[in-house]
Amino acid sequence: MEWLHELIFGTGVAHSILILALAISIGILLGKVKIFGVSLGITWILFIGIFFGHLGLGIDENVLQFLKEFGLILFIYSIGMQVGPSFFSSFKQEGLTLNLLATAIVFLGVITAYVIHLITGVPIPTMVGILSGAVTNTPGLGAAQQTYFDMTGQHDPSIAMGYAVAYPLGVVGIILTLIILRYLFRIDFEKESKELEDINASKLTEARMFSLQVQNPAIFGKTIQEIKRLIDCEFVISRVLHADTEALEIPRPDTRLFENDKVLIVSNLKNIGVIEAFIGKRIDMGKSEWDKLDSQLVSRRIVITKPEINGKSIGQLQLRNIYGVNITRVNRAGVDLVADAGLRLQLGDRVTVVGSEAAIANVEQLLGNSLKRLREPNLVAIFIGIALGVLLGSIPFMIPGIPQPVKLGLAGGPLIVSILLSKFGPKFKLVTYTTMSANLMLREIGIAIFLACVGLSAGEGFVETIVNGGYKWIGYGVIITMVPLFIVGIIGRKGFKLNYFTLMGLISGSMTDPPALSYSNAVAGNDVPAVSYATVYPLVMFLRVITAQLMILIFL
Repeated sequence: MEWLHELIFGTGVAHSILILALAISIGILLGKVKIFGVSLGITWILFIGIFFGHLGLGIDENVLQFLKEFGLILFIYSIGMQVGPSFFSSFKQEGLTLNLLATAIVFLGVITAYVIHLITGVPIPTMVGILSGAVTNTPGLGAAQQTYFDMTGQHDPSIAMGYAVAYPLGVVGIILTLIILRYLFRIDFEKESKELEDINASKLTEARMFSLQVQNPAIFGKTIQEIKRLIDCEFVISRVLHADTEALEIPRPDTRLFENDKVLIVSNLKNIGVIEAFIGKRIDMGKSEWDKLDSQLVSRRIVITKPEINGKSIGQLQLRNIYGVNITRVNRAGVDLVADAGLRLQLGDRVTVVGSEAAIANVEQLLGNSLKRLREPNLVAIFIGIALGVLLGSIPFMIPGIPQPVKLGLAGGPLIVSILLSKFGPKFKLVTYTTMSANLMLREIGIAIFLACVGLSAGEGFVETIVNGGYKWIGYGVIITMVPLFIVGIIGRKGFKLNYFTLMGLISGSMTDPPALSYSNAVAGNDVPAVSYATVYPLVMFLRVITAQLMILIFL
């Protein structure tokens, strides 16, 4: 039985893989258990790792360090690829207000943690760990550990210990804050829902189809190209029914409109009033009626799967002039966008094409429409991005007031590069598309490995630390969790008149906390919390990583 003893308590590769696999699998199984409807999810992996470490089931330090950092890079990079496309657009319109409030929550948390440090004398590295646990942000934990190691050449297990102690009540504290705010403001769910029906900004940006009859003498005889120059908004004229000949036409840029012509238009809801006022009155003529007028015209959704199309604008393809077809809508990540000529297509986009059967078949060959291609992972882009992220994270640069050069590290570098590549990669013909399932798999594997390694490294001495005063960290974590949320929650509701469902998503997103989002969605009965969560998530994730590093760099 010596082989079994070596496998469990040894130091070989088989031992390392066994311990890591057991910690991850047991943690994931326990993560499915809910208490009062709340689960700690895969954070159980951290606690199982701590338990194993306490029992002495450790892994070689060099192997542990490599696995932890590589898992962190996979996790951070996958998050950046997911949030990148919406990162910059999240600063528009109402998103600017939400992001400002979320930023306030982040920095109030940092200030609260620093004040507790000054009052109690808890070391800054430990306090950053408590902060990361209190706001349930694992990337911040990884960034803090990496920065501390870069500065000192040593590891501080108290960072992970602080995180582990503060995390459970961090999850509970966020949900408890939502409940208290609900009763504090005497929220009436029916009233909140009615307000959302009156003003729903997210729906205003989605593409819609409607029919108009041309009645403005100022545009009689003008081409569609000339009309589009006159109307300063995005819209596509999908079909034209000429009044004099009763002929149905897929319009080209040089197609002319005349009195009483009927047109099928695709645009955003917010633009309908402007377009109607300029072209003519709205008529009750649905898409099915247009389809019946000419049986030779068909409408089909085609998936962009050819890499050479990635990054090209709709206007560059010249589909109307070459094939006589019209792209009316582009579905990206479940949202229909107006097929404006300047819109750049990306791999995985689903375009709605209208034209003859033969023409659409030709366009299908041009665009790809091969789901098999989408299932093939684009590993080149992923590893180029990781390499560039590590390079960026390793570059030292000076910040006034900090005595030594600062590095973005293995957390900040890959995060920034992945956001930039996912947003701007298609413009440079770089295929950055990955399926949601592939991204999720990469992310979950990364965070699972990272949490297991953090737990294993912090397990030795964990119980002793808690007994010798570490239990106080729980109270510090609760303060860091709830104080910023209460302050910004009151400001958001009273000062900015935010809908309670939107406020729930804002608070959950500012803590990057999926359990809180799940609770919010269940209570709201709609997707409004998810929308505001997604709006602030990219910026908050970025700020949590950067502020964790800056606290170590500035205050250590």
